[in-house]
This record gives sequence, C-alpha cells and structure tokens, in this order.
Amino acid sequence: MTDYKHIITVEPGKRGGKACIRGMRISVSDILGWMASGMTIEDILFDFNELTKEDIYAALSYAADRENKVYHVAV
Repeated sequence: MTDYKHIITVEPGKRGGKACIRGMRISVSDILGWMASGMTIEDILFDFNELTKEDIYAALSYAADRENKVYHVAV
C-alpha cells in the first residue's frame, strides 16, 4: 500500500476540508469518482497532467484506510 501521508493534505479552508492531493484543489473523492465512472489511471493523468501515478495510488490507499476504519453494524 502506498504511504500517502506526504501526499494527502487536509486544509479547513480548501474544498470544505476534504482530503486533497498535495494541497491542490483535486480531492480524493474526485479521483474515486473519476475511476468509478470508468476513467483509467492513464485517462486521469492525461486530463490532469499535474497529477502523478503516485498521487492516484495515494488517494486509493487513503480511501482504503478510511473504509477499513468504518465499523459496520448488522441490521
């Protein structure tokens, strides 16, 4: 898993405090949404040349860690 601690930033005044990539206005949720809509890593890198492959893997690792910390309650 990618060590995302030096890539993912959270600033209260930027994007409503969402987790973003290296202080940019591109959020982890943006990347997840693009991938969920069918964009490949290569597509994202082509459209957003300020991102790196490491940025995208960091977003995925961050999201996976967040998901693993959620406790599911049986209904």
